[in-house]
Amino acid sequence: MSKLTTAAKRVLLGRPFRSDSLGHTLLPKRIALPVFASDAMSSVAYAPEEIFLVLSAAGISAYLYAPWVGLAVAAVMAVVVASYRQNVHAYPSGGGDYEVATTNLGPNAGLTVGSALLVDYVLTVAVSISSAASNIGSAIPFVATHKVLFAVVAIALLTAVNLRGVRESGTAFAVPTYAFIVGMFVMLGWGLFQVYVLGDDLRAESAGFGLDAEEEHLYGLAFAFLIARAFSSGCAALTGVEAISNGVPAFRKPKSRNAATTLLLLGSIAIVLLMGIILLAERIGVVYAHNPAHLIGAPADYHQKTLIAQLAEAVFAGFPIGFFFITIVTALILVLAANTAFNGFPVLGSILAQDRYLPRQLHTRGDRLAFSNGILFLSGAAIAFVVLFGAEVTKLIQLYIVGVFVSFVLSQTGMLRHWTRLLRTETDAEHRRRMKRSRVINAIGLTATGTVLVIVLMTKFFAGAYIAIFLMVAIFVVMKLIRKHYDSVARELAETEWDGVLPSRAHAIVLVSTLHLPTRRALAFARAMRPDTLEAVTVNVDDADTRKLVREWERSDMAVPLKVVESPYREITKPVLDYVKRVRKDAPRDVVTVFIPEYVVGHWWEQVLHNQSALRLKGRLLFEPGVMVTSVPWQLSSSAKARKQGEVNAPGAVRRGYEDRS
Repeated sequence: MSKLTTAAKRVLLGRPFRSDSLGHTLLPKRIALPVFASDAMSSVAYAPEEIFLVLSAAGISAYLYAPWVGLAVAAVMAVVVASYRQNVHAYPSGGGDYEVATTNLGPNAGLTVGSALLVDYVLTVAVSISSAASNIGSAIPFVATHKVLFAVVAIALLTAVNLRGVRESGTAFAVPTYAFIVGMFVMLGWGLFQVYVLGDDLRAESAGFGLDAEEEHLYGLAFAFLIARAFSSGCAALTGVEAISNGVPAFRKPKSRNAATTLLLLGSIAIVLLMGIILLAERIGVVYAHNPAHLIGAPADYHQKTLIAQLAEAVFAGFPIGFFFITIVTALILVLAANTAFNGFPVLGSILAQDRYLPRQLHTRGDRLAFSNGILFLSGAAIAFVVLFGAEVTKLIQLYIVGVFVSFVLSQTGMLRHWTRLLRTETDAEHRRRMKRSRVINAIGLTATGTVLVIVLMTKFFAGAYIAIFLMVAIFVVMKLIRKHYDSVARELAETEWDGVLPSRAHAIVLVSTLHLPTRRALAFARAMRPDTLEAVTVNVDDADTRKLVREWERSDMAVPLKVVESPYREITKPVLDYVKRVRKDAPRDVVTVFIPEYVVGHWWEQVLHNQSALRLKGRLLFEPGVMVTSVPWQLSSSAKARKQGEVNAPGAVRRGYEDRS
């Protein structure tokens, strides 16, 4: 790595952390709340908006049902929060829904949860960032017309911040998260105070518009289906609740209690904000449509602001600072809400990798003690969704929440079996009472989340949820195949007993292209290995060059015979392979070692100009049984600078005569 690249990495990510400093990255509750709860709190910025959008299909009169839909969503959220508090206490290791399902329902159920959550985390980033672009676009038209660009840049910045480590990203996110909470409570409190106490007639900018409803005359089952669609869209507010159960290890001790307290705070704040926004929006007459062209009475160039922006504009009329403050902190919290996924996805990926369902690279931490590979994979997948769906929240949200409710249902089912199993052996009356209470809570949670999952599948499947389901199935299958491969490799390495028989003889082959210093070094190293047979081999791809090499070889002091392998098609790799195979065939019990001289260079472009034949040869020879490949390096002058960059002082280096490089 060049000096410039190293410097840039340190500026972006900071200095590396020692493994024994991992404990310093643990989070207190005041930091854990913005780190893990920002997703659920920020979803109130788009969940109420989606409720109004769905109800708008039946006309303005359907908005009367918005508070009741919101109340149903709030009830489910309260049940889910209460249920997950039981999960946190029972499984504090950080596996969350995956661990609960795997332990109690089996590996396939755990993999189903894992694949569902992986998809949901990616969509959390895509939806949150896209919603942030819409909110900023309400105040800055340029962002509204370049939402995809804004979303991609925002995801890239979040990736860089999270690569610095959990503790630093949590500290960076605490201020805007708390600013959002305070700002929303001030806006809702002041707005509702004006309406219900002062009796002011607050009106949204869209209050005077009519609505050209697409399905204005819905009755019976059709209208009930519309209400169900609005409810399923509003349930997006529940996403993020599971992140705390996955992130328990990141909390300070006592981990379970701190995580449960944070979860309670999360649920309380989210429910209050959700209901406050819906009540205020319905009271001040907000009219919201999928397409602004359906708004009757709106100007031709009317740009529809988000629901939050319309509330802020009405509540803080004559006080533009309040409007811009709410718009900015809402956009920030939506950007930072993706941080929940940036903390949850890598941890879950690490657990799945440890269980050999994902590549092992996802299990290890980077030099800042963050799961760097998981963070990079998440950001790449989220950017792909943002680009494919044009950063449109309404399109992305159709794919959303399916995964999280699949995990909810399997998690609550697993918890029921967990408590039932413990009750079979528990004899202490007090403990049995607590376990039975927890089982009842989880049973209610299973009933609520199962009902919501059915509604979501019925109302969102053909609107886009089928894409998320397809991705979950694909990830499930891929993880099964990865586990099958790792298990196969483990069996192959463990079951075959090595008989300890050494090769009868060692046959060394030094590949020669020119008689120069690298060739002499390779021959010297090969002779130092004291093989039974040593020979130099060159491939004849040009008669004149080969004859010249042979004459130089004969005039030199080389005691090793040079063998010429013909290559009528001017290839190098295949003739060498064929020759090695002939040697192996003539003496199957011999081990053949091929010595290949290689240049060590200091620049990437020099690597392109050298060593290509050596790389191809090594790649093919590695598949030959009984053949070993040894690279003999020759450091060119350009490598000296790169070598010095990597040299650092060791304790006592100067006393031992080494140069002081501090």
